[in-house]
Amino acid sequence: METGTGTGTGAGTGAAPGAEVPGAEPGWTGLPGGLLTLRRLLLVVWLGAAAVVAGVLPGVLAGPAWAACALLPLAVLAWGWVLLGRNWRSWRYAERADDLLISRGVLWREETVVPYGRMQLVEVTSGPLERRFGLASVQLHTAAAATDARIPGLDPREAERLRDRLTELGEARSAGL
Repeated sequence: METGTGTGTGAGTGAAPGAEVPGAEPGWTGLPGGLLTLRRLLLVVWLGAAAVVAGVLPGVLAGPAWAACALLPLAVLAWGWVLLGRNWRSWRYAERADDLLISRGVLWREETVVPYGRMQLVEVTSGPLERRFGLASVQLHTAAAATDARIPGLDPREAERLRDRLTELGEARSAGL
């Protein structure tokens, strides 16, 4: 199964673990495979049902040749399967000394930088399907209303660790304000 990207910051430079090397690429962490599995399962369920309806109803009402309408949802399913994999691989995050980076997007890359001192609230959420697949999401709230700092599909232990670390760093950075 695929795993997200992950290169250590300062790997091979003799730097201490967690230390930033100026000009070096941050240590990115990808999302676990459970999120991809969940999204692909939902795609198969919804488009599989659509294929059955699109094939059976026209086939019964208009004739067997119209049952070929089921091919359209199946083609969308195949296309969506590939796109979900590309989207999943594009999500990653990196914890740096002063901020958290979140990168996502296939066609339009989007990178969000959240300074630890600007964080007001860090939430860990997990809906029924996420819990079933052992996943949780981390949502970061800052003073800016437009901040979309969210990391979906993490292992619950990693989400809690990240929440605790970000809260600790946020309190330490905001104490000087």
